[in-house]
Amino acid sequence: MLLKVYEENPAHNVIRQVVKVLKSGGLVIYPTDTVYALGCDISNHKAIERLAKVKGIDYKKAQFSFICYDLSSLSEYSKPIGNNVFKVMKRNLPGPFTFILEASNMVPKILKSKKKTVGIRVPDNNIIREIVKELGNPVLTTSIRDDDDIIEYLTDPELIHEKYENIAEIVIDGGYGNTTASTIVDCTSGDIEIIREGVQELLM
Repeated sequence: MLLKVYEENPAHNVIRQVVKVLKSGGLVIYPTDTVYALGCDISNHKAIERLAKVKGIDYKKAQFSFICYDLSSLSEYSKPIGNNVFKVMKRNLPGPFTFILEASNMVPKILKSKKKTVGIRVPDNNIIREIVKELGNPVLTTSIRDDDDIIEYLTDPELIHEKYENIAEIVIDGGYGNTTASTIVDCTSGDIEIIREGVQELLM
């Protein structure tokens, strides 16, 4: 199903429809402030296994990220962080960044890799943030990639729907996506280390 949603004022009835699908174990494709992404409810084990299967990886080794509504989720899903890391996160979020932190015991065991880390995203996009807010917990997320070696990410929601309509229950059309992914920032050592440069530079 392809659903048109406007970022400026996402229709609440559509948001509720998407959340209902997520709660029932469905997969949803949505826009972020960078590329389009595929996700599921972090509390649904079958959905997590489905997501890993789509990506062709073992969910026990998967490096998925959590999309959160705001930084209030940090105390739940990550171990305590230093003031310097928190200040950098607060300065840059919502925004196109993924912060790698030490995972707390609240992270579902199915998602804990040997490294015991969690990627936290708070995208500057009202659609996915409203979905997460209505859901009541983060969405497990992974970027939608193209098979093309030159064009790394799919940007047209209609083409994404054509490709993934038999995989995802809902594809949200929130306009054209970006071609560059988020900047990945590793904070597990207590310092700030850029792992991947993305669409925007980190404000220190």
